[in-house]
Amino acid sequence: MTGYPGSDLAAIVHARVSPKGVLDNLSQQEVDKLLDRGQGGLYPLFRRCALAVLNSGTLIDDARLIFDAYKDFELRIVREPWGIKLEMQHAPGSAFVDGEMIKGVKEHLFSVLRDIVYTHNEIGARFDLDDPASVTNAIFCILRNARALEYKGRPDLVVCWGGHSIPREEYDYTKLVGYELGLRGLSVCTGCGPGAMKGPMKGATIGHSKQRIRDGRYIGITEPGIIAAEPPNPIVNQLVIMPDIEKRLEAFVRLCHGIIVFPGGAGTAEEILYLLGILLDPGNANQPLPLVFTGPRESAGYFRQLDRFIGRTLGEEARQRYRIVVDDPAEVAREMQRGFDAVRRSRRRAGDAYNYNWLLKIPRDFQQPFEVSHAAMAGLTLTMDQPVHERAANLRRAFSGIVAGNVKERGIRLIEDRGPFVIHATPEIAGPLDELLRGFVAERRMKLVGEYCPSYRIA
Repeated sequence: MTGYPGSDLAAIVHARVSPKGVLDNLSQQEVDKLLDRGQGGLYPLFRRCALAVLNSGTLIDDARLIFDAYKDFELRIVREPWGIKLEMQHAPGSAFVDGEMIKGVKEHLFSVLRDIVYTHNEIGARFDLDDPASVTNAIFCILRNARALEYKGRPDLVVCWGGHSIPREEYDYTKLVGYELGLRGLSVCTGCGPGAMKGPMKGATIGHSKQRIRDGRYIGITEPGIIAAEPPNPIVNQLVIMPDIEKRLEAFVRLCHGIIVFPGGAGTAEEILYLLGILLDPGNANQPLPLVFTGPRESAGYFRQLDRFIGRTLGEEARQRYRIVVDDPAEVAREMQRGFDAVRRSRRRAGDAYNYNWLLKIPRDFQQPFEVSHAAMAGLTLTMDQPVHERAANLRRAFSGIVAGNVKERGIRLIEDRGPFVIHATPEIAGPLDELLRGFVAERRMKLVGEYCPSYRIA
């Protein structure tokens, strides 16, 4: 192994690393598929995800810049008598210390390999991904293969959503909330990246340490399109790579027992609209799920604006599904605990599992991947005449497109080639949507560094 000192973007390392467990034994067919650079091969996908993991800690959230900076990065699978090794050329130096790959980075790297191989081999062949029940089963199998379902205790998993680009006072607040969760023995699941995804985990580690909890769960769920912009933070001890954003979102809501939303930008709005759209479906009227929006006192205006947007576009019923708590981390944790009691009672009555919510109804519109393009964005129907859960589904898609144009490699290139996505909406939706997005831009919630160039235009 040869390395170059420093941990900045330009540092590079050549290395060989060995996996543990089942990845010691990949079939020749699996190896060939991983190294196939052609259409249908897994190499481009594996390379992008691996580079994102190795580059964890960067302040760059433009996937294209990361991939361009390491355009010479290469991966090769080497077969040896006792198994396989990964050989890397021109890898980010920040993933190594004294010439050795950091253990957490290595774990994340092979989580990527595990999930890519499993999804390719098992999911497409075994499941009908046009059928809602089959999609739910596929997500369960990915999570089970990643060993994210092994916990058998009482409901304790809090999903935390929020922006990767947030100011310091909001980040510090997420740590305080995580600390209160940790003191109460609760586990944390996030999108695995920086900002509001890292803070709750960091706080929870201190709370767990005080309570002498040595097996705390810090689950990170991501997908290939976003992992470069939001690489796994070092606290994540269970990383899962879902095939796309829709399956990632379903994994969150089926795994969790409660959800906390911190301030964020377009990605956080997408998550909120996805969840509210599901909860507003008549089939989920009796589903207990504690949902709290929270931040420091400096974020009170953000939540007023978000609450106003939800009320104007989705109605009063949507506003009844969450509680806003400002500047009170302990109360947020207590609200989760109270809600978990209701979740436990409900699951016991229904005979549903604690570790995977099978009874939550997720309509097909929320499961099918939305392929972002100029035509798809322009074709979204956003009117007040739609049933509320369908309106939420299309609003979620609109925000998904904005996220793609902001930070995903393919979306960024589409914007460069053809200009901003155009979103058509009736005035009752266009006004609140434009107001909310302008607020995100003004508060610099769309990008970590540099000036934000809008990826959208509302018509």
